[in-house]
Amino acid sequence: MSKEMEIEIEKETKVDEDLYSRQIYALGEEAMKKLTQTNVLVLGLSGLGIEISKNIVLAGVKSVTIWDDQCVKISDLSSHFYFKETDVGKNRAKVSLPQLKELNEYVNIHLVDNSSFDEDFLKNYTVVVCVNQTDFEKVLGISDICHSLGIKFIQTDTRGLFGQVFCDFGKSFLITDPNGEPCLTTMITSITKANPGVVTNNMESRHGFEDGDWVEFSELAGMTELNGKRRQIKYMNPFEFSIGDTTDLSEYKFEGSGGYATQVKVPIESSHLSLRESLENPEFNITDYSNFDLGKQLFYTYLGWYEYLKSNKFQIPKPHQEEVFQEILSNAKKANDKRKEQYEEAIKGIEDEKEKNKVPKQFLEEIPEELVKSFAYMGYGELSPMTAFFGGVVGQEILKACTSKFTPLKQWLLLDFLKALPKDYDKINKEEFELQNSRYDPYIAVFGKTIQKKIQDINYFLVGAGAIGCEMLKNWAMMGLGTGENGKIHVTDMDTIEKSNLNRQFLFRNSDINELKDATACKSVKKMNPDLNIIPYSIRVGKETENVFNPDFYENLDGVCNALDNVEARLYIDSNCVFYKKSLLESGTLGPKGNTQVIVPYLTECYADSRDPPEKGIPQCTLHNFPNKIDHTIQWARDKFEGLFTTQPLDVNNYLKHDDYIQELEKKNLGVMLQTLRSVYSDLSTKMAKDFQDCVNWAVELFTDLFRNQIAQLLFSYPLNAKNKRGEPFWTGKKRPPVVIEFDPENDLHLDFVVAASNLRARIYSIDKCLDHNKIKEMSAKYMIPEFVPAKGVKIQVDENETNNDDDDDDFIEQDEIEINDLKKQLPNPKDSEVSAINLKPEKFEKDDDSNFHIDFITACSNLRASNYKIPLANRLKTKGIAGKIIPALATTTAAVTGLVCLELYKLILEKDIECYTNSFLNLSLPYFGFSEPIKCKTTKYVPTEEKTFSIWDRIDINGSIDTTVNDLKKWFTDNYKYETVMITCLNKLIYNSYGQTAEEDSAKTVIKLIEECGGKVSPDQRYIPMIFMCEDENEEDVELPTVCFKINK
Repeated sequence: MSKEMEIEIEKETKVDEDLYSRQIYALGEEAMKKLTQTNVLVLGLSGLGIEISKNIVLAGVKSVTIWDDQCVKISDLSSHFYFKETDVGKNRAKVSLPQLKELNEYVNIHLVDNSSFDEDFLKNYTVVVCVNQTDFEKVLGISDICHSLGIKFIQTDTRGLFGQVFCDFGKSFLITDPNGEPCLTTMITSITKANPGVVTNNMESRHGFEDGDWVEFSELAGMTELNGKRRQIKYMNPFEFSIGDTTDLSEYKFEGSGGYATQVKVPIESSHLSLRESLENPEFNITDYSNFDLGKQLFYTYLGWYEYLKSNKFQIPKPHQEEVFQEILSNAKKANDKRKEQYEEAIKGIEDEKEKNKVPKQFLEEIPEELVKSFAYMGYGELSPMTAFFGGVVGQEILKACTSKFTPLKQWLLLDFLKALPKDYDKINKEEFELQNSRYDPYIAVFGKTIQKKIQDINYFLVGAGAIGCEMLKNWAMMGLGTGENGKIHVTDMDTIEKSNLNRQFLFRNSDINELKDATACKSVKKMNPDLNIIPYSIRVGKETENVFNPDFYENLDGVCNALDNVEARLYIDSNCVFYKKSLLESGTLGPKGNTQVIVPYLTECYADSRDPPEKGIPQCTLHNFPNKIDHTIQWARDKFEGLFTTQPLDVNNYLKHDDYIQELEKKNLGVMLQTLRSVYSDLSTKMAKDFQDCVNWAVELFTDLFRNQIAQLLFSYPLNAKNKRGEPFWTGKKRPPVVIEFDPENDLHLDFVVAASNLRARIYSIDKCLDHNKIKEMSAKYMIPEFVPAKGVKIQVDENETNNDDDDDDFIEQDEIEINDLKKQLPNPKDSEVSAINLKPEKFEKDDDSNFHIDFITACSNLRASNYKIPLANRLKTKGIAGKIIPALATTTAAVTGLVCLELYKLILEKDIECYTNSFLNLSLPYFGFSEPIKCKTTKYVPTEEKTFSIWDRIDINGSIDTTVNDLKKWFTDNYKYETVMITCLNKLIYNSYGQTAEEDSAKTVIKLIEECGGKVSPDQRYIPMIFMCEDENEEDVELPTVCFKINK
């Protein structure tokens, strides 16, 4: 190996949190550090090889070394997104090298031309990956060396709609975190002194633990011997678990919080066979619970394939050759018969059935010929959806091997996606699959020329050009989607590129930061396939852009694909797809988890029918007075940031600029009005900052108010010995008694708060910042902190269901009104020249700018609040993730999910029956692969006594014009359905009520006029107006109706 290719000696590497932040939230900091010390060797740069390499380079391993002895063929362009037609004939690895180097500046990319992979060469690598290697004996030899040296080994292959992965992480592999889920904590109310001792948790929530989990105890007032100790648990029920013998411990006492039990991740040892050993005793990951033999069936099919290649000089056969099928089938049967003979030999002499059952049956009763035929017919090449899926799965397995994070495959994963094939596949004329010497030959070999033509002529809308969007466009470019004369891809995303996007949105580079995502993505994929017809719009999809994404736009589409990261936008697109009867491909990821959903008109339910429920918010009384988790203090600090540095400056500016500001403020409740006037008056007079010392004084005063005064007031109102209304201790359970914090400039956390708060205050008043901590420390020491004097009669909300009755108390109302009137008089006149020149600069929260003090303030503020309540502190990274609501993300999961989505696209083009479509859920950390049939759309009867039904996909179209009246609509319903119209709702407005006083008058009005009179608005170019009709039949029975669409013909 040359000096340039030598693997560098391990050294401490600083992880770029700006780049890897979303990945760190999925893997953790320790795993990320391990990743940066890992050297990976990838043997084989086919489409699958480049997909794997791309994923691990983006992930940030230390180095990736690539090798390939094959030259680029035109068919390689079907899945290798960096090959161009001019590269045909060149070495695949050499062409890939410069492209991979551009992906991540922190990763060293090496190229080797070594064809002898001996111990001296392989020992330099942490992980070795063999990709689509046709010489299986050579692969076995590499596997043997890796197994003996303790090098993690992966072998993978895709052929048409078939794929397999094999993992060997050594004889002893330690899994530090099997699932990546956050450790659960439960609050304890009792522990019995018994054998076994039973722990009961707070009945307000389930403990969430599983049998065999380990927990660590803390803050126990009794049985203190358990504090800091770990015990393995036995699950009893959702509120109880046992922890073994506790008879020799002291009595449990319920005091304060009662104590906590926190789940602890205990390393698990895993053992793997080598590839050669595993051929004799394979272990399969189950993916199809209706066919437990699927893994075994595909295993023997692949063994037949590798034997075929060996006897045919490792040459890939052309598609749909009967003789190829027969040879592979014969090979598979021989391998299966051999295992059957071995089994029969092993059970000879064993008469006991139980003992016989202990001998594994590693054979099939019968080799499935149709499965083998499909494999043989399509073994010609790689498809981008398959390489995306398996490239994501293998990429994640490499990360597991590098970090010991998550559970590896054990040990074979074999899958087919034959539901995407055309109907009666083996009966289609062979000419349909004849190769054309084009980049699309592998697709033609699998789906045929007709389907490939349909793919190229498709007109599709991609909403979003982020992580999923980039991967989707790459797949589509390889598939040739939208490259035909009638084909087109529409893509829109209003966001610009940030540094953190580069870790998983691989179409972007450093030079693209601040550029529009969709426009940049379009340029990148055009390089991958110059024939793409693609249009970026760079605008948001919503009500405000319906002049662009109008009825003509939707009606000309063949379908829509979402690549979104929020529910609101998904619901909007979903509603449009339902209205215009368009299919929708939906997907999403969360760290190692991913899901896909296919939505088909008249067959399946829509996205809105089965979306996740909204997240539960934190109760306000918990946030304001009784936090018990770090999430509570972070949210509280985030709210403080918004109030102090965004809302208050905006209030000041509005007061100065709008003459009617006070009148508008008077429309709000008394409490809001009072607090707003206090802050406006303070920011324009008593606390107005003129220099940085004023900002520091303000920050110290804020510290004193938040972490001393408010806490002291709470303890004054509810002393430590206080009782609740039931005579029980007030400070118990989730109500943690707080402690007062006095400001100390020598305390680093205190100073961090003042530095961040004072600089934010300075930015608002356009005062120069100060980054000198020592100087700020000196300035803060000058401020004289006044003594705290508790206020009497202060009401504190102690329960979420309790309302603050201050407004019902005449005394409090009178006091507030007096203060409000005084503040109005004291506020400076906005017309005064000195005051009118003031223009504060509100802060807009931005989590990814480390120089703006936003996360610094929230981290310090949250941790001080946590210190008040004796809650474990959180570092800056964790605080940023929670405060910024950052979604953990991995390029591996994204790639896998988009591959599955694209396979569903083929089914849509083929107009499959519902049982052929697949919704999927992945959890690559476990790993788990769940595939299910979509839920059929529900149907509703018009009238309970009739059989006529409709679904969400049905609608009643009524043609009309701007002159159409309500009477016209009523008559249409009577003539066509014999129904009498009772009410009409449109744009969330009740525009007609037959029982109303103006019913007769309204009936004579035009629909457009009535909508506008009710506060609605119909744009001049609007063609459709959705309406909801309430009708009765001849028997005065209520009638259920689908959406009514009033079509305005112009």
